[in-house]
Amino acid sequence: EYSCEYGSLKFYALCGVGGVLSCGLTHTAVVPLDLVKCRMQVDPQKYKGIVNGFSVTLKEDGVRGLAKGWAPTFFGYSMQGLCKFGFYEVFKILYGNMLGEENAYLWRTSLYLAASASAEFFADIALAPMEAAKVRIQTQPGYANTLRQAAPKMFAEEGIWAFYKGVAPLWMR
Repeated sequence: EYSCEYGSLKFYALCGVGGVLSCGLTHTAVVPLDLVKCRMQVDPQKYKGIVNGFSVTLKEDGVRGLAKGWAPTFFGYSMQGLCKFGFYEVFKILYGNMLGEENAYLWRTSLYLAASASAEFFADIALAPMEAAKVRIQTQPGYANTLRQAAPKMFAEEGIWAFYKGVAPLWMR
């Protein structure tokens, strides 16, 4: 009657796959919009608005330029979705078991909020390295055009910290 047992490894895996599909694919689909938004934030004199930002990007980089940062977006948000959806269920069950069945029901809103916040904590750690690479690719002309170029360059210049200095703002978001 059910595709899998609630709380089983298969259940968590299916939740994780749902997160990969819902976060990774949707964020990748809007990369052109995200690219223009990031460029507007970094250089508002050059990228004066959405329409102008698309126009300038197309003029300077062509249609392919609108896809800059697609790989770190796909991998980063897929990992975030995997952790967010999978760990939410892990923490919901863990915290529910700690509270007991009756208290878990009575305090279900707080339980769901705590499970969500706990999952997001780890999901943002998974996202941060790819988000850092994406922003470099999208906003620093000439730095790197691909994830394969950006990641080793970032590591060589700043070490592992280059990939995690944005994690605190992600948590605050």
